[in-house]
Order: sequence, then C-alpha cells, then structure tokens
Amino acid sequence: MWGSRIQRLKRRQMAKAKTPGGRRTTGTKTAAAAQGAATVAVDAPAPKKKTSIPQFISEVRAEARKIVWPSRKETWITSVMVFIMVLIASAFFWIVDTGLGFASRIILSLGQ
Repeated sequence: MWGSRIQRLKRRQMAKAKTPGGRRTTGTKTAAAAQGAATVAVDAPAPKKKTSIPQFISEVRAEARKIVWPSRKETWITSVMVFIMVLIASAFFWIVDTGLGFASRIILSLGQ
C-alpha cells in the first residue's frame, strides 16, 4: 500500500524535475509552433538567497548526521566479495588470453 504511493510520488517528482520550472507543458500550440517554429518558454531563475557561513556549516552538519556508515561486518563481507570477484575476473581473462594466444599461434603457423 505505502510502496505504491511512494512510487507515485517519486514519479511525480521526476516528471516535475524534467520540465522547466517544474510545470508540465500543455497540449495547445501557438500559431508559430503550428507553422513549425520551435518555441521554448524559460522561466527566469529566482534570485538565489545567500546563506551565511554559520548557516552553511549547520546545514553541512545536519546532512553529515544523515550518513549511515556500514558496520565492520558489512565492510568485511563486501571486501571479501570484491576480492572473490577480482579472482574470478582475473581467472576469466587469463583463460581468454591464453586461448586467444594459442589460437593466434596456430593461425600464424599455418601461414609458414
């Protein structure tokens, strides 16, 4: 129930983010657009409010409090998984390299 509601809200936010000014375009065309000329409506950006240095620092600290660091166990498991994947990838590329080297030697020996 809540998952679908959250997904709808996210889709709405994404749709707003893709259009200029967060507004959707309407289906009506102007006379110039009907003749093939492209018209683009751009909203004038609102003047940005300057933040003071103490306010900026407090906002940075508030965002830093939201960081969730992995536990030691999660870090260890992830490191082991990465090491295993590196071993698998290196074995795969060694096999492919050896096979291609063998095949190229055979092909080159046919030309002698």
